[in-house]
Amino acid sequence: MVGRIPSSFISNLLEQIDIIDIIDSRIKLNKRGKNYTACCPFHDEKTPSFTVSPKKQFYHCFGCGVHGNAVDFLMQYEQYEFIEAIEQLASFIGLKVPREQYDHYVSNRSKSITDKQNLYLIMRDITNFYIGLLTSPGNKIATNYLRNRGISSKVIHKFLIGYVPNKWDLVRNYFSKQHNMLIDTGVLVKNDFGNCYDRFRGRIIFPIRDRLGRIIGFGGRVLDDSKPKYINSPETIIFKKGKELYGLYEVIKSSSILSRVLVVEGYMDVIALSQYELNYTVASLGTSITGEQLKILFRQTSTVICCYDGDQSGEEAAWRTLKNSLKHLKTGKTLKFLFLPKNEDPDSYIRQYGKNKFERLIEGATSLSTYLFQNLIKIHKLNLGTDEGKSAFRSYVIKLIDKIPDYQFQELLGKLLDQRTGFDNHFKHLKKHLNKSRLKLDQKIKRTPMREVIILLIQNPSYANLVPDLSSIKGLALPGLDLLFEVLDYCRACPHVSTGQLLESWRYKKNKMLLSRLASYMIPLDENNQEDVFLDSLDKILSQCIEKQIELLQAKDRSIGLPTGEKKKLLALMLDLKS
Repeated sequence: MVGRIPSSFISNLLEQIDIIDIIDSRIKLNKRGKNYTACCPFHDEKTPSFTVSPKKQFYHCFGCGVHGNAVDFLMQYEQYEFIEAIEQLASFIGLKVPREQYDHYVSNRSKSITDKQNLYLIMRDITNFYIGLLTSPGNKIATNYLRNRGISSKVIHKFLIGYVPNKWDLVRNYFSKQHNMLIDTGVLVKNDFGNCYDRFRGRIIFPIRDRLGRIIGFGGRVLDDSKPKYINSPETIIFKKGKELYGLYEVIKSSSILSRVLVVEGYMDVIALSQYELNYTVASLGTSITGEQLKILFRQTSTVICCYDGDQSGEEAAWRTLKNSLKHLKTGKTLKFLFLPKNEDPDSYIRQYGKNKFERLIEGATSLSTYLFQNLIKIHKLNLGTDEGKSAFRSYVIKLIDKIPDYQFQELLGKLLDQRTGFDNHFKHLKKHLNKSRLKLDQKIKRTPMREVIILLIQNPSYANLVPDLSSIKGLALPGLDLLFEVLDYCRACPHVSTGQLLESWRYKKNKMLLSRLASYMIPLDENNQEDVFLDSLDKILSQCIEKQIELLQAKDRSIGLPTGEKKKLLALMLDLKS
């Protein structure tokens, strides 16, 4: 069983990591005074409202309200799970993530993480098994097939290509102790009679890796003309087809800076193009690319070119891709379409015409606007030589443009539409309004002395040194007092903690969301008088506590009377309050 990551390691990791390095390697940050700013990567905007504080090790967007530490950023931006984000941060500075050994009850969430880790391990072992079968002397039919397709041993090794003979129970017998896990990964298929057999038998195996290089699924191709030619792993807890791209791990590994990425349809297309050193090619694991896949690609590059066969199915897939892409288009991101000649695919074309001619096709790929306009005219059989045709054309285009959240991109397409239909600046009907699905920053938190103290303490953990001994008021039923003591105790126990580290320690605690909101709340004050505001608010809290103690003692006195000691305490408290 995989143990949980020690909290002390996570705290130390965040102490060594600089959030500026993590975010700046993904979006360009600009120095503004003590902080860094950028246009928010989580919503569309023209004016930067995304701020990163090196002192707090915390980011916050004043436009959409998103915020957090380095772990949160990787989870939100890269869509990593918590464990994956910690592993990425650790690898960034060359640390190995330790695990605690434990035998006690495992929560549902921990069990889910453990199940995934175990599936990653079995998928790695199965991949090695497939690779071993490919190189086995008895399986020359597979190696001959790859050799005849022109696939070199270097490319076979790069993509971990394997093979499994046409036997119903070979994998099942070899991994007999992991029978249930083989079903969970989709390697075994269970029929209606309860019998299990190998899904990929008699096929060349193409392991599918996620962005971290873990095997999450398989694709299999027959060696003859039998059907189906290709089969894929079913969706599992580690494999979501619409969120993964075959070859993306290899592309990222080959280059840290990608000027463009070419998206093709099949495994063999990626492998064939890699054979010709076109190392920026991925496959969509489906006939059309999904919005999630496009979002992932636009985090790696500014230009995505989708390549399709020049037949009816290719055109239909391209149109689905365009419609899937609309919600993810923004200024600075380019989507193009490349249609190959009829009866050609990337594999066949590059083998016949070579790398140079194929790259010339890529350079001449059709822009999104051109393809959008041309295909709408073709689909609806429009005649732009008539006013009726122009009006219908504009109506179809505008319905699609309205789905684009980036208003600069909308304006660009609107101007191109005006030019195409002969209108002069007629695209004014598009309203400049905020995306309704966008989160709004809640700056309406009611200001109270307690909230001000907790806010400033979270944002400046060193202020714990300014707080006197408060043991006399601990346990009072004053709203927020228990949380104040929790934060105060943590800051005192970790004197050099940052805001980001503090919030990480609350990730799975009751008040995590509240602390995150308070950490991003900006009290309107001058930085020079922050300490004064903190101490003044603290004094008000102490006064409230004294009033509460007086109230409790007076109620007790009216009810049963007070002993001498408590009467003296009541008198002293009343004198303190007056002073």
